[in-house]
Amino acid sequence: MLSFESDYNNGAHPQVLKKLVETNDLQSLTYGFDQWSESARDKIRKAAEAPDADIFFLNGGTQTNMTVIDGCIQSHEAVIAPETGHVSIHEASAIEFTGHKVITLPHHNGKMRAADLENYMQWFVNDQSRDHLAQPGMVYITYPTEFGTIYTKSEIEEIYNICKHYELKLFIDGARLGYGLMVDGSDVTLPWLSKYCDVFYIGGTKVGALCGEAVVFPRGNAPKHFFNIVKRHGALSAKGRTIGVQFDALFTDGLYFSIAKHAIEMAMRLKKTLQAKGYQFFIDSPSNQQFVVLPNDKVKLLGERVEFTIWEPYDENSKVCRFVTSWATTDEQMAELESYL
Repeated sequence: MLSFESDYNNGAHPQVLKKLVETNDLQSLTYGFDQWSESARDKIRKAAEAPDADIFFLNGGTQTNMTVIDGCIQSHEAVIAPETGHVSIHEASAIEFTGHKVITLPHHNGKMRAADLENYMQWFVNDQSRDHLAQPGMVYITYPTEFGTIYTKSEIEEIYNICKHYELKLFIDGARLGYGLMVDGSDVTLPWLSKYCDVFYIGGTKVGALCGEAVVFPRGNAPKHFFNIVKRHGALSAKGRTIGVQFDALFTDGLYFSIAKHAIEMAMRLKKTLQAKGYQFFIDSPSNQQFVVLPNDKVKLLGERVEFTIWEPYDENSKVCRFVTSWATTDEQMAELESYL
């Protein structure tokens, strides 16, 4: 079965596997204090132009979101997110499980608008009963969003300035960060991002690794005892090297960015094919997630040959479907999908 269901339906990039095999028989320190994890941290700091960054390696996205949010805000504080944010809907109430309320704001093609954040904070500070409410402590956005859209520099900067004004931390979920950075025309770079948020993570699971996310506190601003916080959440890998080795490979010779660019090229090829065949797009996504409206009979027929996601109903006769390319998508797979469309 041809699969365009997600960008983590493959194993790992061959260079990542090669590095794991090459280092397999070597002994090292544990819990992420090994030489490859240290090397990966140095390479990420260089790529991000953030020499003082604190970097921690965790296993997966939900685990990372839960650990970062719970570790960065106080027990009585809440996190503000767009209503389509991953922590809002797709993480089985993991954030609420830690005791933190998720305050949702309207989304606009998956994005939070600075004006909505400002309006909410104005309402909050002027509410005389605010001491009875969950206190905002952090803002959470994703790059790219769950709809494949991306923020511009100015949009992130506006949100960050509001965060600083109200003493909120800005956390950017980068589970698909590589794909967002490599979008044609994107004005956001890794060094720039490091200057306009308090914490972000570099997704490996969806961008060439078997598993793993690199949490970056770009100015050495990790909360006190964050290593202990990671441990407390069950997120500390005894064999931390397994993630460190992978990021060491991904950040050697720009591999992370080149394989992410490949996924974008495949997505744009798919987009052109869908346009040429006259399909309607649900949203204009420039990244590796493409959302298209398909008639119900086409959904059924295509589903016999291709794995994809039925995102939501569009009307009684059609559905919104998501197709995702990845670092591993091949020309042959694209040609086969095009023949079915």
